[in-house]
Amino acid sequence: MFYLTELGNRLKEAREAKGLSLEDLQELTKIQKRYLIGIEEGNYSMMPGKFYVRAFIKQYCEAVGLDSEEIFEQYKSEVPSVYSEELPEQLSRVQSRKTIPAGDSKVVEMLPKILAVVLVIGAAVLIWVLVSNYMSNPDNDDKKNAKENEAVGYNKSDGFNEEKENADKKQEEKSESSDEKNEDDAVVKDEEKEQKLAVTSSSGKNSTYELKNTDTFKLKVTSKGSPWVGIKNGEGKLLFQGTIDKDKSQEIDFTNEKEAVINIGRAYETEIYVNDEKLEYSISPTEVNTQLVTIQFTKAE
Repeated sequence: MFYLTELGNRLKEAREAKGLSLEDLQELTKIQKRYLIGIEEGNYSMMPGKFYVRAFIKQYCEAVGLDSEEIFEQYKSEVPSVYSEELPEQLSRVQSRKTIPAGDSKVVEMLPKILAVVLVIGAAVLIWVLVSNYMSNPDNDDKKNAKENEAVGYNKSDGFNEEKENADKKQEEKSESSDEKNEDDAVVKDEEKEQKLAVTSSSGKNSTYELKNTDTFKLKVTSKGSPWVGIKNGEGKLLFQGTIDKDKSQEIDFTNEKEAVINIGRAYETEIYVNDEKLEYSISPTEVNTQLVTIQFTKAE
């Protein structure tokens, strides 16, 4: 007879908190119910193979909103060392991308060439229409004759007036140029004051961003489902840890900190805002569910 281990009890509590029965979890993960019971009881000897222990625990965690890597680290003494191999890619039951059939792939490859041919034909037809209209329009000859008559009637008075108009026009252009330069300078100054949030590196599940041109750093993490989130400062101090309910947010002021580290269990259900500016994930949250986002803050002087 087996009893719940600390790991099994943690998993079971998370499952019940989600309102999921073992049958519901079996449907979500496609793992047989008897193996789910074995995980909760710590009965790993019943598993079909060595690497299935880690694989099944990982899928169990993802289904109930726990960070599998954090669980493995916290309860590493309970998972037998003989089962510590990395989870093979073919075991993942979450498919984030669909393959394109070979026939559709060929059509996609030909699409740019087809569009190029259509554009060339369209341009040729447009040029032909414009030339035809110009050649067949009798008004063009009338305009040409009118210009010649104006040239014949040109006199000294007209020349004087034209010089005056040119001088006035140059003065206006100079004034407009000065105004435009002042506007451009103002735009440059505004851009210099605008905060900059940019990614500096990304690899695997880790991504790093740099926040500059601002003297405040207010972080807000918003839930679109029920993700697990852990938030630390640059010195490793834990400021928040837990599940954020749907449509709820967790806000922390990092103005007096140099770094924020956000550990996310379900990135596709999580949005991050920095001073109300939404952070764009550099790593697709649908492809990498668990992400570690670091934001380095350089306060504006």
